[in-house]
Amino acid sequence: MATPTASTSRVGNRISRPPKPPPNAAHSRRPAYRRNISTSDDELLDITPAAASHEFKSPRRNNSAGALNQSATDDVNEAEEDNAPWRYDDFHTIDWVRDLQRDSRRHRHILRRRDSCAGLLWASHDAWSGWVCVLLVGLAAGICAAAVDIGATWLSDLKLGVCRSAFWLHRVQCCWGNNDTDFEDTSCSSWTSWPRLILGTDTGPGPYLFGYVAYALWALTFAMLAALLVKVFAPYACGSGIPEIKTILSGFIIRSYLGKWTLLIKAMTMMLSVAAGLSLGKEGPLVHIACCCGNVLAYAFPKYSQNEAKKREMLSAAAAAGVGVAFGAPIGGILFSLEEVSYYFPLKTLWRSFFCALVAVFILRLINPLGNSHVVLFYVEYTTPWFFIELLPFALLGVVGGLLGVLFIRGNLAWCRFRRDSRLGKYPIAEVAAVAGATALLAYPNPYTRGNSSELIARLFDACSPADSSELCDYRWSNATNINAGSLPVAAAGPGVAAAAWKLALAAALKAALTVFTFGIKVPAGLFIPCMAVGAALGRLLGVGVEQLAYAQHDAWPFSAYCTPTEQCITPGLYAMVGAAAVLGGVTRMTVSLVVIMFELTGGLLYIVPLMVAIMSAKWVADAFGSEGIYDGHIRLNGYPFLDAKEEFLHTTRAGDIMKPQRCDPPLSTLTQEGMSVDDVETLLRETEFNGFPVVVSKESQRLVGFVLRRDLHISVSNARLNQLGVAGQSPVSFTASRETDPDGFTPVGVRLRRLVDLSPFQITDSSPMQTVVEMFRKLGLRTCLVTHNGRLLGIISKKDVLRHIAIMTNQNPNDIHFH
Repeated sequence: MATPTASTSRVGNRISRPPKPPPNAAHSRRPAYRRNISTSDDELLDITPAAASHEFKSPRRNNSAGALNQSATDDVNEAEEDNAPWRYDDFHTIDWVRDLQRDSRRHRHILRRRDSCAGLLWASHDAWSGWVCVLLVGLAAGICAAAVDIGATWLSDLKLGVCRSAFWLHRVQCCWGNNDTDFEDTSCSSWTSWPRLILGTDTGPGPYLFGYVAYALWALTFAMLAALLVKVFAPYACGSGIPEIKTILSGFIIRSYLGKWTLLIKAMTMMLSVAAGLSLGKEGPLVHIACCCGNVLAYAFPKYSQNEAKKREMLSAAAAAGVGVAFGAPIGGILFSLEEVSYYFPLKTLWRSFFCALVAVFILRLINPLGNSHVVLFYVEYTTPWFFIELLPFALLGVVGGLLGVLFIRGNLAWCRFRRDSRLGKYPIAEVAAVAGATALLAYPNPYTRGNSSELIARLFDACSPADSSELCDYRWSNATNINAGSLPVAAAGPGVAAAAWKLALAAALKAALTVFTFGIKVPAGLFIPCMAVGAALGRLLGVGVEQLAYAQHDAWPFSAYCTPTEQCITPGLYAMVGAAAVLGGVTRMTVSLVVIMFELTGGLLYIVPLMVAIMSAKWVADAFGSEGIYDGHIRLNGYPFLDAKEEFLHTTRAGDIMKPQRCDPPLSTLTQEGMSVDDVETLLRETEFNGFPVVVSKESQRLVGFVLRRDLHISVSNARLNQLGVAGQSPVSFTASRETDPDGFTPVGVRLRRLVDLSPFQITDSSPMQTVVEMFRKLGLRTCLVTHNGRLLGIISKKDVLRHIAIMTNQNPNDIHFH
């Protein structure tokens, strides 16, 4: 069977209404049963308003002048067709090959007109439009990221207090000009907590309880407001967005997912959800916001607005800019777009992605929302190098990160599946309120979970010094003799370090558990920061343990070769950085792009090897339990038609085993190149829901001629009914170039649809191995492929058939594939 559409009503809503007939059409009526005119494909394909005033011409004669000008005429007609509006149905897959061919014809038409001044200007505009578009996308992504950072920081601090001198300043900005700033918690006299503001003091059980209640109420307010805005104005603004971005970049159509309302609501609700203290991050949603900017701005350039395949090149560059502004890592953003989300990534897209990410990060640095000399919070400067023997604990962190990644993926997917299949999914606002309330009540008592996760990661990445007074740096520095020389001595851990270790362990367990239930609720929710916070806490604990072991056993092997009693050789902050990368790698299965993001994020260029060891260890361990990352898992859970290029198909089935129809199925719906009437075609369109129809010589021979798309056929027949005089239900429909004549020499009124037929559709034989079929669908981006045997049409294979077959072969539920 041919590929079915998502729903009949949806298809009907998406097909454009044909133009009305010309006003003067009624003045030239002739007998309906024979005519010397016929409707050409050029007129039927043109669905713009100009078609309403198109004059029908007599058929072209086969003379030498027409033959000489036929090529130029075809090029003009093809260029007009390529510039015509083209709209795919919602929840359908684009035709990559057709769209790229349309762009090639458009480009050839532009090159032929470069001889004139207007043509040269047009060609120059076309050449520069891509660079102008990525420039605008980079500017928009940088401005949006800065606005989100400023708003989320201010709202997060609002849960704890307010700046009395200027309420619009967050805590760090409020304390910039004060001399009594406490650098442990960045508080000062200008910053006033809610208990001190209302009760006059912030010490004692009463003020503590009041601050606890105020914190929970602010968190609930922010979370429920975010959920309400998402539900009412932009349902697509929830979640991370990366699974859907991956699916869209693979060629899937999700209307309004990258629209203006989604952009606005996602930016607003991201600030609220981060400020609510939920166990989520803003990095994934920033990729979604950047892609929204790319999609909205692409409509200003016909080169991208009228071609879905070309538009995806712009979206790939926007995704790179989104990661660039999220982490201050432009190169990492490019690699993330290439490795993780992009499906089609030509070389020119690489250059434009580089430029787009560069502009976005430059704008973010120019605005400087963090108020420091760095783009991000996690910049580190370690004075102690790492040693070869430390690769063992780094690899151990990778193993732990891989195991945690597997547990998190399975737990989160199980909870999301339960939400989808139970009544819980009908009450998204109540679920958000429950998660936010539980998070606030459990997070407030622990100082490492009370504040922003980004600030926690920054504290865990920092190296300690005798000037630090926090619990994490409570060392006995009595033997600090050469601090001024630039190196720190080895010191024993004090009681504050032990207390901080217990709090960090509880914080890691709490954040890991809460993230399982938070990722997937109906608010913008990223995954990078919570995973990094869990990994950083575990890494810091391991780093402190190795540090104290080196202090106690500095004379024993292997520490005797690297450590001395008077100089520090272990940096716990480095272990936190490696642990953060390990857990994030175990959850997302990112490799190269994650290494680059981490060293751009921290400035730790000297620590690439530890990061590589931990990330590869995490990936190997996690892949031992399944190669599916969290984003791929959510793609499969939602039933999106995504063919992962990283997966291998190793089964021995053949194309004939999965093609439609099988023996028990109804026969394949086809068109014959001659012998069908307008009524026959309209009946076929009315009674079927297929995306296209094969064209055969006859029903008996089933010799394949080509393939016609449903949309083209519907519009052409409708236009012929309205625009061509004499076309009735019994008028013949022809898919050939020849014209039948009656004995009197007249050409009967008919509809010739020769140019609708794709004469070179992708086809395979029924004995072709499925491994080859899967690779064709992956690498060529096919929607359908015809199956033949000795030139006879046997059936058709759609992308949905391939995905369902892969699901069956991997012991998954094939009914989870909902779309085309």
